[in-house]
Amino acid sequence: MENKNTVNPELLPQKLVEDEEEFHHVNNPVTGLKPIVKKYLGAPTGAVQKGNKFFFTDGDAKVEVTVVTDEIIRVRLAPHSVFLDEFSYAVPKLENKVSLFGLREEETEYIVYTNIVNCHVRKKDFFISFSDNQNHVTSSDAVQMHWEENIKFGGYYVYCTKECQPEESFFGLGDKATELNLRGKRLKNWNTDAYSFAWNQDPLYRAIPFYISLNKGIAHGIFFDNTFRAEFDFGAEDPTKTSFWAEGGELQYYYIHGPHMMDVVKRYHVITGTHPMPPMWALGYHQCRWSYYPESKVRMVTKTFREQKIPCDGIYLDIDYMDGYRCFTWNRKYFPDPKKMIKELADQGFKTVVIIDPGIRVDDNYSVFKEGKEKKYFCRRCDDYFMEGHVWPGRCQFPDFTNPEVREWWGGLFDELVQLGVAGVWNDMNEPAVFGNGTFPDDVRHQYDGHRGSHRKAHNVYGMQMVRATYEGLRKLMKNKRPFTITRAGYSGVQRYSSVWTGDNVASWEHLKLGNIQIQRLSVSGISFCGTDIGGFSGEPDGELFTRWIQAGTFAPFMRAHSAGDTKEREPWSFGEPYTAINRKFIELRYRLLPYFYSAFWEHHRYGFPIIRPVVLQEQHEEGNQYRQDEFTYGDKMLICPVLEPGQKTRKVYLPKGKWYDFWSHELIEGGKEIVVLTPLDTIPVFVKAGSVIPEYPVMQYVGEKEIDEVKMNVYFTDTEVNSFIFEDYGETFAYEQDIYLEKKFVVRGKENKMTIQQSMEGLYTPRYENYHLNIVGLPFKPTRVIADNNDVKDFVISADKSIQLKLRKNFTQLVIS
Repeated sequence: MENKNTVNPELLPQKLVEDEEEFHHVNNPVTGLKPIVKKYLGAPTGAVQKGNKFFFTDGDAKVEVTVVTDEIIRVRLAPHSVFLDEFSYAVPKLENKVSLFGLREEETEYIVYTNIVNCHVRKKDFFISFSDNQNHVTSSDAVQMHWEENIKFGGYYVYCTKECQPEESFFGLGDKATELNLRGKRLKNWNTDAYSFAWNQDPLYRAIPFYISLNKGIAHGIFFDNTFRAEFDFGAEDPTKTSFWAEGGELQYYYIHGPHMMDVVKRYHVITGTHPMPPMWALGYHQCRWSYYPESKVRMVTKTFREQKIPCDGIYLDIDYMDGYRCFTWNRKYFPDPKKMIKELADQGFKTVVIIDPGIRVDDNYSVFKEGKEKKYFCRRCDDYFMEGHVWPGRCQFPDFTNPEVREWWGGLFDELVQLGVAGVWNDMNEPAVFGNGTFPDDVRHQYDGHRGSHRKAHNVYGMQMVRATYEGLRKLMKNKRPFTITRAGYSGVQRYSSVWTGDNVASWEHLKLGNIQIQRLSVSGISFCGTDIGGFSGEPDGELFTRWIQAGTFAPFMRAHSAGDTKEREPWSFGEPYTAINRKFIELRYRLLPYFYSAFWEHHRYGFPIIRPVVLQEQHEEGNQYRQDEFTYGDKMLICPVLEPGQKTRKVYLPKGKWYDFWSHELIEGGKEIVVLTPLDTIPVFVKAGSVIPEYPVMQYVGEKEIDEVKMNVYFTDTEVNSFIFEDYGETFAYEQDIYLEKKFVVRGKENKMTIQQSMEGLYTPRYENYHLNIVGLPFKPTRVIADNNDVKDFVISADKSIQLKLRKNFTQLVIS
């Protein structure tokens, strides 16, 4: 290994060189400061294979290349040939799912190959690159992997720098507060309580070290599985280089091959997991405020929802429901009989969701603190003092959620809340946030599931492990009912335990626009069950802004209005007419579309598709789409473009190639171009792909209010062939894990004078309803005959626009209209 006494600035982004001067120095009795030298891999001396792992060394450092699947390869660096234990919170189990792999040595390089992708290790300088089976290079090192010793803490700063191509774009990295395309950005991963964050403020609440590269229509992903404070540079300092580095841990990353962006996202889910199916009520509308108290206030809000006939499923209790902000307690002055209240709210169709924070008040008369103290469950500092900090209850200590015994204990603490009827838990302040200091000191120790570490290592996973403890505890306590959890902080893989929201945003048009981008970015970053605080958490929206936010939120996977306590109230009726009626219309629309939204969630859960899909995910070969960030699709059948400017009466909308129907007027429009759409206050642009089958429920005030006796199926004519997919199950149990569900596939084919609809089913679930109400839109001919499974259907109605209304048994297999 060659030890270099100076850093060659030509090899590194300029900021890396500046960083050495900022904090990478040690005291020297002669010169005062001496730079710590970066060390680079030398030439590999050979290769060794052990199963699906391949090892390369330069005589000192060692690199491990692991074949995970045909399309995923992991690279790890051990600066002095000693790898850390195989452990990751993001990747719970690394399974070898590869059909063919091997090692080939050539004159200038070693090649680890699969059927799909090749990992090249260049002999002269240890550069690593990746190519597809057509020998198209998709990713290549610009500098050898390198590192520095961390004199203060031990371990290493680790760096990886790759070539950045002139036309390359980048997406992902969670909900960063910036443009959808990350080209030219430099961003940091360090979970941070970012109250009223601004455009381009960084970091925020989550650390998701996964990005997607798109270059000349070919995509790949990089997942840098490192929990330390990390940074990503997408050509910001040097437009020819992309870098990622961390202040500790291993240089460990997964190369995830495309060639389509959708393939990359799905394969990222293969290793980090997907969201479990939520209870269907969690996809309804939720109302929250800091805080609704006392009980009379909660009852007034819920009563008004029902009087105004505005659907709502979730009502939230913020920290004021607690006794002195002590978790798992009740303020009996404000809520004298919580069990009775929750039961009566449930009878009206409201699920109660309560907040829980990680800070536990130091109080020996407080049972949670007393038990945690006796069992030594709270975090300690390096000299064995308890970690203490001030948050809402005052002086607090904090459970070490990286300890499985602590997670088990914490999950059990929800027993009383579950017995009271609480249906969901909101995990907040878990970056972790501490007043004054911001977060824990670096020297706090964590058990880390037996792998030990300081807070430098555990900070970014603390919130994820808290909500993991919450979810796993609720799942045990709620028996066969699905828990609902939401978290403010998280790390890659948090989707296995929770939904998220984008944190404490601001009531501004800028934040409406930013939230629209953040939801798209979270979805392609593995976290589909996401939303924003509708109306903004801080500040004061006017009626127009709030209504436009409700319209956008209708098409977010998680829909919740939330606001700070020092703001005016902002329920859907708060701004009077015409806003109340428009807000009602869109919340009702969400409930009508619940079976479509629920089916899109199943496609995510089982098959790894993101729920929200930016236009670039639909058409990555169209260069202009790399910079589109207003339009998105929900699933693959509905395209939405929120109105994001005040007073906007029209707006441009890009429709991907193919034919689309205006959802409101049923006008058929050819895609592949921008169109101008009217946007009066009571509507936003929504389009349906030709050939789609969109299921629809009757309007309900809450999920389960009505027994569904028939499902409306809106079928949109196409002159090609289009498949649609619908999922049904009990909606609140885990029976789907025992295959008790129903997957329905509809194939729609159309010609000039004929249309056929075929239905096939798979699964063990039987819906209670018996009939479909078919609404067939866009027929280019006047139908004279309808045949269902070889039987003539006489009872059908033809509208003036040639659409057809008819009823059919739910188990039909073929419908022919001619």
